[in-house]
Amino acid sequence: MYEFNIPDMSCGHCVASVTKAIKSADPEAVANIDLTKRKATVESKTDPAILGAALKDAGYSTTFARV
Repeated sequence: MYEFNIPDMSCGHCVASVTKAIKSADPEAVANIDLTKRKATVESKTDPAILGAALKDAGYSTTFARV
């Protein structure tokens, strides 16, 4: 499980975009997005660098940590 900090996420549209980006990198991923904390917790077997790259391609800067 990974936790991504996404400081640029600020609205419901952002939540949808972040979810779509994660699912594009791993359709099997389970993503829980917390807009208030600007974090995404993701259950995935995909390399977190790939998930981070998908978020970056969607326009969001991010950092991650294993949970």
